[in-house]
Amino acid sequence: MVSLEGLELSHEEVDLLSRPSVGALILFSRNYSDRAQLKALVESIRAVKPHLLIAVDQEGGRVQRFKEEFLRLPPLAALGSLYAKDVSAGLEAAELCGWAMAIELLDAGLDFSFAPVLDVQSETSRVIGDRALSSDTAIISALSARYIKGMNKAGMAATGKHFPGHGTVDGDSHVELPIDDRSLAEIEACDLQPFEALSNHLGGIMPAHVIYPQVDDKCAGFSSIWLQDVLRARLGFDGVIFSDDLTMDAAHSAGSIETRANLALSAGCDMVLVCNDNEAARQVADFIEENALSFAAESNVRLAGMAANFEAHNPNYRSDEQWDRAKLVIDSLLNQSF
Repeated sequence: MVSLEGLELSHEEVDLLSRPSVGALILFSRNYSDRAQLKALVESIRAVKPHLLIAVDQEGGRVQRFKEEFLRLPPLAALGSLYAKDVSAGLEAAELCGWAMAIELLDAGLDFSFAPVLDVQSETSRVIGDRALSSDTAIISALSARYIKGMNKAGMAATGKHFPGHGTVDGDSHVELPIDDRSLAEIEACDLQPFEALSNHLGGIMPAHVIYPQVDDKCAGFSSIWLQDVLRARLGFDGVIFSDDLTMDAAHSAGSIETRANLALSAGCDMVLVCNDNEAARQVADFIEENALSFAAESNVRLAGMAANFEAHNPNYRSDEQWDRAKLVIDSLLNQSF
């Protein structure tokens, strides 16, 4: 999965997307000015590679890449706050938020958003904070199930992050390598529970760039213990495993970009993200294609499940009564204190 530098494709980016090892693209705020421009960009991407997966981080709150002409989405913590006051209202709001987020992206031609965040909320985490639904794993599981249901109703598969849990470490893996010294038993009793509860509802899972030294000396995204023994074998997850961005500072300690990609793929990732650095993306494409990696076929079968169901999309969704309800709920969430 690669990224783009601006609002339209360059000749070099057309060449990059055309590479056989490039199967997806993630868009950022720098790639968006308005809905018309976004739709034109997506159309130009599809003209190069029709079945390329196109993704974005559209969680809401601090992490919403498309803002103007899109619904302003609340941070997920607002759903947890509402649930604490009114369980039924919180669950309904979660489903409506998941549906509204997904329906707007499908209408623009994107396949999926990397959502929801399944991390446990804690006061120690700088990077997660209000991106998490709750500090209670049962509430995270309940709200996420309804959020995912809303996404699925719109035609979008969900991706849970950041396995096995990023919410209880202080470090921000974008700029440093966080360490979580808890035992496997402690993680299983807390952070792992939402991933276990929702493993059959998720199309994808993204592991954390966090080291849990009592389990493995490698980041979760480079660890076959976490990805194969725990996620695949124990939790029974059979969807896509996306690496987190291999250009993040937390990943750099593993070695060159090719080494990082090899570690992630060998550990069990189906797709590696190489964002914000097209030269690094070309290097990873060279590595994958030169080594003719044998697990690509199995990964491609899984990745096909992340494609949006555009055939079922209703382009007149804004006339739907559910859209009106979603807007009312979202406005209410944005105005509440939590």
